[in-house]
Amino acid sequence: MDFFAILTLIGGLALFLFGMKTMGDALSKLAGGRLEQILEHMTNHPIKAVALGAVVTAVIQSSSATTVMVVGFVNSGIMKLSQAVGVIMGANIGTTITSWVLSLTGIEGGNFFLSLLKPSSFTPVLAAVGVVFLIFLKNDKKNDFGTILLGFAVLMFGMETMSDAVKPLAEVPEFMKLFTVFENPVLGMIVGAILTAVLQSSSASVGILQAICATGAVSIGAAIPIILGQNIGTCFTALLSGVGAGRNARRASLVHLYFNLIGTISFMIIFYSMNFFLHFNFLKNAAGGGTIALVHSLFNISATLLLLPLAKGIEKLTYIALPVTKEETESDEMGPDNTPLDERFLERPAFAVAQCKSALCEMAKLVEEAMALSVQSADKYNKDDIERILQIEDIVDGKEDELDNYLSKLASKQLSEKDSKLVNKFGKCITEFERISDYLKSIAYVLQKMNKKKKKFSKKAASEQALIFHATYEIVENAVSCFVHEDREMAGKVDPLAEVISSLKERIRKNHNRRLEKGKCSIDLGMALTDIVNSLERIARHCSNIAEEEIAVGTDKFALHQYAKLTKENSEFYREQVMIYQNKYSLLEDFHIERDML
Repeated sequence: MDFFAILTLIGGLALFLFGMKTMGDALSKLAGGRLEQILEHMTNHPIKAVALGAVVTAVIQSSSATTVMVVGFVNSGIMKLSQAVGVIMGANIGTTITSWVLSLTGIEGGNFFLSLLKPSSFTPVLAAVGVVFLIFLKNDKKNDFGTILLGFAVLMFGMETMSDAVKPLAEVPEFMKLFTVFENPVLGMIVGAILTAVLQSSSASVGILQAICATGAVSIGAAIPIILGQNIGTCFTALLSGVGAGRNARRASLVHLYFNLIGTISFMIIFYSMNFFLHFNFLKNAAGGGTIALVHSLFNISATLLLLPLAKGIEKLTYIALPVTKEETESDEMGPDNTPLDERFLERPAFAVAQCKSALCEMAKLVEEAMALSVQSADKYNKDDIERILQIEDIVDGKEDELDNYLSKLASKQLSEKDSKLVNKFGKCITEFERISDYLKSIAYVLQKMNKKKKKFSKKAASEQALIFHATYEIVENAVSCFVHEDREMAGKVDPLAEVISSLKERIRKNHNRRLEKGKCSIDLGMALTDIVNSLERIARHCSNIAEEEIAVGTDKFALHQYAKLTKENSEFYREQVMIYQNKYSLLEDFHIERDML
């Protein structure tokens, strides 16, 4: 094997790894985070968890990626450790699909239909179709599909290039003798584990082994321990992902390690014990690509069948290695955490966008809760409600910082046009919800100060305050609903109500000035009322901004206020809604607020 053959081998390996990564990333992008979301919610049954782990891994072409995602789920509290065990076992089965696809390069024969199955026959067509989809079609999904076809073509071309580059080694006696050393089960296992740990992909290391099999130098006896070692080496990625994570996430990475270690040791003991008595003659035969795929599948399926009933035992082993700490116990007693934004999810941008939406929905619901408590406290002061409003404001501030940092990292990833719009919308809505929380905090301080000084509004002022409070509660409720449910019809009701609230504030301010002139209201109470109604009007404006973002994300309009202005001027629906809200929130002398409005 000369210098140029070595360069060809390196080039083939580079194309193989690039094609595998490109195809996996495009498949994940095309799935749009749906696979991960299914995995997140449908893992209560062990067999279902195994099946889902296998399907997700088969689609994204990486058991390491699935396992890292599961570690992120466990770290975030989305998935329990007991649920993760089945998914990790399924991931090991799903990764065997790649080895079967790669085994197609070993097809031989002159039959026309058999020749069609050879990668050299169909990958040029796939590459040509991929180029057409990627270059000439202006559609995200079609571009992703084209990238998948091109990635697959590059993957198979790299595989064939590696196979062709190593074929001359069949004539080198030293190379042929080298693989007889790996028939030692322990040595072969170590080599397989190291190769996979370096590449951080069992699919890639299995593919390299299949390429080397083209020389005829690798016997089945040498291939088996290498394949077993590859399953152990793939745990390295999961163990790395557990570094810096919570203890439960590290336990999840240990599940992967224990499963492969116990499965490998059990398989080796059973297989080589049988070989000792039965003397399997086929171990001396040369291994082909199909043989490698078969051994890879048989090991992972049999290990899953053996260890799935022992899943609880594997889980207990992780708790022996990492016992439950006092901090974990206290955290469990406090209840489940809110949706955390684990950086592992950034490698699957579509799913990371979905996690941002979940975290922002929690933020929105907190703001809605604070608004409801403000209405109640304005009607009848409650110390606990005020403290909860202030607590919510602190939580929302923390969420704003966390989401801002996460979205800035997410924005640097390769996003689809739809996800890019959503990230832009989320970035703006975070600020709007946080500002609403700030104004509710200001209102809480005003109510707190009034209670401390034992001052109350007059009946007319109190009824006016109650009216604008309920109107503002409704607009917050509508804004949160339109954001959470992506309801553009509901979003269309927010601006008309904001206009009514603005008019209501002006009328309340004028009424207040008249009461001041007549000496029916003190300056302190007047200032308190002014602070409250000003804050409520600003809350309505922020709700309006949220609704406009929701409307605009489904259009090509980015000049939001200009777009909203045009919508108001030309919308019969808008004018009807203004009339409805004006009638609902009109200032009448005999107006009385019913306490069951909320």
